[in-house]
Formats: sequence, C-alpha cells, structure tokens
Amino acid sequence: MADWTEEGKKAPAFTLKDEQGNKVRLSELKGKPVVIYFYPRDNTPGCTKEACALRDRWSELKKLKAHVFGVSTDSAESHIKFKDKFDLPFPLLVDEDHAMSEKYGAWREKNMYGKKSMGIQRSTYVIDAEGKVAKVFKRVRVDGHDQQIIDALKAI
Repeated sequence: MADWTEEGKKAPAFTLKDEQGNKVRLSELKGKPVVIYFYPRDNTPGCTKEACALRDRWSELKKLKAHVFGVSTDSAESHIKFKDKFDLPFPLLVDEDHAMSEKYGAWREKNMYGKKSMGIQRSTYVIDAEGKVAKVFKRVRVDGHDQQIIDALKAI
C-alpha cells in the first residue's frame, strides 16, 4: 500500500487499457488537464452516482479541455456493460492487478463492519497540462464531487 501521490508532485506514469482495449498513456496526454477518478466497483450505487454526475457535467468538462478517466479493478467486459448502461462519455480504465491504484495511493485497507480488506478508496486526481498533480481528493464523498472537480480544473 503506497502513500497518496501529493499535490505538486509529478503524476505517476501509467499505461492501461480502456474498456475497448485501447492503450492510454499519461505521457501522451500532456498539454491538457487530466482527471483520474478511482472508484471501487462498476454498477454499485455510489460509483454509479459518481459516474453519472460526471456524465451530466460532460459539456462543462469538455469546455475545460479535460481528459477524464474512471479507474477500477473491474474487467473490460464489466466496464463495457457499465458504460453502455449509463451512457458514459469517457473511458473506463482496467486496473485488474491494481498496479495503477497502488502507484497513486488509492489501493488501501478498508474496514467495513469490522471486516478489513484491500480495495480502491474512492479518490480523484486532477493533473495539470504539464503532468503535475494539481489537486488530490482523498476519501471522496460523491455528492457535490463533480463541482469540486470542475472548480479544481478552473483553478489550474
């Protein structure tokens, strides 16, 4: 379990496949801001609400020229179903071995009803056009988070 990648630091490099099998490399996204939001599971209430809130603000996110990616440990097949079911306009990255989640610090010990397990902590990184972490949201509360992301993008 790694520490959170902190604001002002270079964002950890990654290459992951999206739900369609296309490779996404952070190094190829320079020049525009990047939003990476880590979420625990496709088709769960909080994750669905978070994804749909970003979908509903998509026109604003596009105006801010942001690349947006959801990341979970779900399979490409699960991502395709989730994306199609809720008409999500942004790619969902497959992190089945949780290597990217670990690099960013989103892979953490969780405690639910006294049962401890490892999993993704809902969190978001806003990365500036130069590849530096501009804002980190740890332990995200879904309600209002879409506005927090937009405010962070406007601030860079």
